[in-house]
Amino acid sequence: MATDSELVNAAIAAMDRAYAPYSKFHVGAAILDENGQIHSGANVENAAYPIGHCAEASAIAAMIMAGQRRIVKIAVAGGNGQDGMLCTPCGGCRQRIREFAAPDVPVLIADPNGLQATFSLATLLPESFGPEHLVG
Repeated sequence: MATDSELVNAAIAAMDRAYAPYSKFHVGAAILDENGQIHSGANVENAAYPIGHCAEASAIAAMIMAGQRRIVKIAVAGGNGQDGMLCTPCGGCRQRIREFAAPDVPVLIADPNGLQATFSLATLLPESFGPEHLVG
């Protein structure tokens, strides 16, 4: 199983692959799935801004394409590493993560310098609505 450090490093590496010519804000994400595999993604902007893909959504798509369905842990890396601001998932991505993760899943927040904070998904998305609400 991958360590937190390996997952964070994969998210930081994904930042370098981001396509962010408009915002100049590069974000990378790395998901650890239930089989111990890491799936990475980066944000991809579009000239019809703000249409684009968040890094978390890209990493989730990579996980799905690899045939996996459960997030065990996720790391998100963004920012410049100098201002002390945390790059947490946007609201939409918090819900996207919730589709494939339990509320207690760790969300590791990093910048180019490494891990800066850890939250549970429930902390970032309290009282969330998930797939179990729709399964009879």
